Amino acid sequence: MMNLLAPSILAADFSRLGEQIQTAAQAGADYIHIDVMDGMFVPSISFGMPLISSIRKVTDKKFDVHLMVEEPGRYVEEFARCGADMITVHAEACRHLDRVLHQIHDQGLKAAVAINPATPVSMLECVLDEVDMVLIMTVNPGFGGQKFIESTLCKIRQLRNMAQARGKTLDIQVDGGINEETLPRVLEAGANVIVAGSAVFKGDIVANVRKLKNVMETVTCGH
Repeated sequence: MMNLLAPSILAADFSRLGEQIQTAAQAGADYIHIDVMDGMFVPSISFGMPLISSIRKVTDKKFDVHLMVEEPGRYVEEFARCGADMITVHAEACRHLDRVLHQIHDQGLKAAVAINPATPVSMLECVLDEVDMVLIMTVNPGFGGQKFIESTLCKIRQLRNMAQARGKTLDIQVDGGINEETLPRVLEAGANVIVAGSAVFKGDIVANVRKLKNVMETVTCGH
C-alpha cells in the first residue's frame, strides 16, 4: 500500500492559488485536498463548486474533495461535474450514509467516509466494505492550524486492525496537525494518506513537500 501526500489548499495563499497548487504537484504531491465547509456542519465557510472548476484546469492531480457539509448527498453530482476524483463525507453529517456512498460510486468516483475525533471507529463497521478510504480527523474539523489530538492514534490502529481482520486493503487518511513531528507517528499507527496544510504551504513549498515525502518513504508503517 502506497503512502500518499495530499496538500490541503485551505492553507494556501489564495492570491496565488493556481501557482501554489502547481508547485506542490510538481514537487511530488499525490492528491490535492479540497476542504468544502458550509458554516453549518462546521463553523467556517470555505469555497465551493466554482473554485474547484477553476483549479481543475491547472493540474491533473487527483482532487480529494472533503465535504464538511450537512447532508452532502445533495451535492455529489455537482462536485463530480466540477472535477472531483474522490469525495469524502462525514458519517456524522449523513442521515443515510450507505445511500450517499452509493451516490458517489454511481458518479464513477471513489467514496470515502470521515469521522471526527469523538466518533468511535465502530460506527464504520456496517459501511467499511463500501468505502475506498476512511479519513480519521486528527483535529476537530472547521479550522486550519490546530494541534494534533493524541487519542486519534488509537483510532488509526483500531481501524487498520479492523480492515486487516476483514482482509480489506483500505486507505486510511489523516487530517489535522500533521507536521514532521506527528507524521511518523500516524504512519506507524497505520495511516497512509496524509493531509497537510500549513506544513506544505507555509514557507518553501518544494522543500516542505520533499521533507514530508522523505519521512513517508523512510518510516516503517503500521500496515
